[in-house]
Amino acid sequence: MGKNNYTFRYINNVPINDNKEAPNVNFLECIAEEVKGKTTTKKVFTWITSHKITNNNVYELMLGGRARWKIENETFNTLKNQGYQFEHNFGHGKKNLHTIFAMTMMLAFLVDQIQEAACGLFQAAMESQETRRDFWELLRSFFRVYLISDWDDLFNSIVHGPKNAELIANSA
Repeated sequence: MGKNNYTFRYINNVPINDNKEAPNVNFLECIAEEVKGKTTTKKVFTWITSHKITNNNVYELMLGGRARWKIENETFNTLKNQGYQFEHNFGHGKKNLHTIFAMTMMLAFLVDQIQEAACGLFQAAMESQETRRDFWELLRSFFRVYLISDWDDLFNSIVHGPKNAELIANSA
C-alpha cells in the first residue's frame, strides 16, 4: 500500500434495494487517500459483489473492482472516441436494430483487439503510422479506394505502399 491509505467498510448479505424480491448482495466501500508526489487525493469507491467480503480479501476485492472499472472506462472511451461511433448509431430503427448495430460494433472492436494483440502484420501496419488515429483513418481510406479481398494485402499495402499489394481500385 506504500504511502496510500485505504479505509474499508463492508456488509454481507443485504438486499440491493427495498423491493421485497430484491437479491441479496455484499457491499464494499473504500475511502482511498492516495499520494502522488506531494499531492494527496481522497476518493470514495463502492462496489457490490457476490463474493463474501472478509478482512482477509477486502484489499484484493478493492484492487479487482478498480481494475475492472479502469478496463470498462478505457473500453467505452475507445468505443466512443476512437472511430467506432458508439453513441451515434444506437437510437435508430425499430425493434432490435439498435441492438444489432451495437453488437456489430462490439464484434468489430473484438476483431480489432485480437488483431492488435496477435497479428504481427496488423501491428506493423499500426506502427507505420504516427498515431492510432492516423492508422484508422488510413485504413478507412483504403476501404474507400480499393476493393479489399485479403487482409494481408491490406496491411502490406499500409506498411510497404499500395504498389506492393494486389489491390483492385474501387470503381463504384
